[in-house]
Amino acid sequence: MKLKVKNSKGKETGREVQLPKDIYSIEPNEHALYLDVKQFLSHQRQGTHKAKERADIVGSTRKIKKQKGTGTARAGSIKSGVFRGGGRIFGPQPRDYNLKLNKKLKKLARKSALSLKAKEKAITVVEDFEFKSPKTKDFVKVINSLDLDSKKPLFIFAALNKNVYLSSRNLEGPEVITCSELSTYKILNAKQLVISESSLEIINKNLAK
Repeated sequence: MKLKVKNSKGKETGREVQLPKDIYSIEPNEHALYLDVKQFLSHQRQGTHKAKERADIVGSTRKIKKQKGTGTARAGSIKSGVFRGGGRIFGPQPRDYNLKLNKKLKKLARKSALSLKAKEKAITVVEDFEFKSPKTKDFVKVINSLDLDSKKPLFIFAALNKNVYLSSRNLEGPEVITCSELSTYKILNAKQLVISESSLEIINKNLAK
C-alpha cells in the first residue's frame, strides 16, 4: 500500500511511502486489541480506593443485646454493617490493577490497530514540520489544510516537537505525541492518524522486529 507524502500546507510533495503489508494489511485480531486496550485503561487507575470495614471502625465491641429471645436478628457489636455508622460489608480495598501482556501480543494488537486505520484510509503521512514559536492559530492552519477540522487527529512525531505540542494543547480534538508514547488505545481512539515521515520509519522498524 502506497501513500503520498503531504506537507504541512496540505499539498503533495511528490514523494510516496510504502506501507509494509505485514504491518498495515494483516487480519485484525480483535481479542488482542481488547486485551491491549484493557491493559492501557487498567494502568490509568490508581487503585487507592478504600472503605472502612468493621475491623477498621473505632467503637465499642460490647454485645448490644442478648443472643436469643428478642425476636429480632442477633447482633454482635455496633460495628456491624447492618447498623448506621457500622463498617462497610465487603468494601473496596487498595489493589494493583496492573495487567501483564506478552510483547508479541502487544505487537499484534498494534499491527491490528494500524491495519484497521489503513483499511479505513485514516492514515496521512506528512513531511516533518515545526513552528518557530507556539501558536494555536498556526496549528489550526495545519489541521484545516490537511482537511482534518471535523476529525479527531493524532499527530505522531519521531521526537518531542515542543512548539507544535504547545500549539495543540489548547484545542479539544487533536493530540500530539511521539513514537514512544504510541499505544493501541490512542490509535483506535483517534479518527485520523497523521504520521511524520521520520516517525513512520521508527514505527515500521519497531514492529518489524
